Amino acid sequence: MSRTRRLTFRLHALQRMYQRRISDADVRKVVESGEVIEDYPSDEPYPSQLLLGWVRGRSLHVVVAHNAANDEVIVITVYEPDVTLWESDLRRRRKS
Repeated sequence: MSRTRRLTFRLHALQRMYQRRISDADVRKVVESGEVIEDYPSDEPYPSQLLLGWVRGRSLHVVVAHNAANDEVIVITVYEPDVTLWESDLRRRRKS
């Protein structure tokens, strides 16, 4: 993902970041250089994506929505992927 001009954090994301000790700089790094592992083009009010990135050896999933009209990326939530829910590459959900 290219350099983001405007990054907006939803309250939910800020709460989870605080609880999980994830900084806004960590999130920005994933948004700017992470890999899109899931795409949700029909999400409302904006299309969204699940990104995977690593910061100082820590894997992070960041869910973002794209408000193209305002050149804005909205951070919805941030978490460390749970290896019981994700395949070892952290890119694919485990099948139940």
